Amino acid sequence: MSKLIFWLVVILLLAIGAVVAWWWFDGRWHPQTIKKSETEIANLLNSSGYVTPGLGGPKAYIIVFRSCPDCVRYVAEELPKLQAAGVDTRIIAVARADVGGEPKSTAAERTTVAELWLNHQNWPLWEQWNSVAPEAWTAPGLTPADGDLARTAIVEAGRKGVADLRRLLAANGVQVGESGVKYPTVIWWTKDGEMRACACEDPRTYRFVRQDLGAKDRAP
Repeated sequence: MSKLIFWLVVILLLAIGAVVAWWWFDGRWHPQTIKKSETEIANLLNSSGYVTPGLGGPKAYIIVFRSCPDCVRYVAEELPKLQAAGVDTRIIAVARADVGGEPKSTAAERTTVAELWLNHQNWPLWEQWNSVAPEAWTAPGLTPADGDLARTAIVEAGRKGVADLRRLLAANGVQVGESGVKYPTVIWWTKDGEMRACACEDPRTYRFVRQDLGAKDRAP
């Protein structure tokens, strides 16, 4: 009887170890399927100031701020793969709010965010901005957002939208930060119509987005 108990304990420990190993190496990187407030999330995304390359395939919303290193990596590594599969990569750029009196965005960043939100089709501006180091960008030729009530309101609308998304995504088990969503946050629909979301800070999350959207592991 004691041997039976011993082997049952061993089997139980092995099973627990296998589950923990699966979660650590694979499970924790899986995206979350959105089951709560899907319509509200979709409305927030559709009404945001996303900028699009105008591709005709499935939609993927990618929430970023320009100086975010994880966002820079995701845009550089994954957008070519997704776009090669026809995915309409809709960038939602935000200028983060100040925290404790410390600015988290620059005047040029706020200006560019406002401009992108005003014109969904200005993908060339996004590409131009993305091709320059964040600290070197001066938003040439754009109307400054600071001092312009309408454009400042647009910047604030982006911040509020992120705060609303944070609450709704958290209710669906998506990892969020203390003051907003983690960046980049990617939200998309599978071919079966399920909405999914990922706090895609880590490259180990990337493959799940590609799989759902039919993109290859390497861009042509």
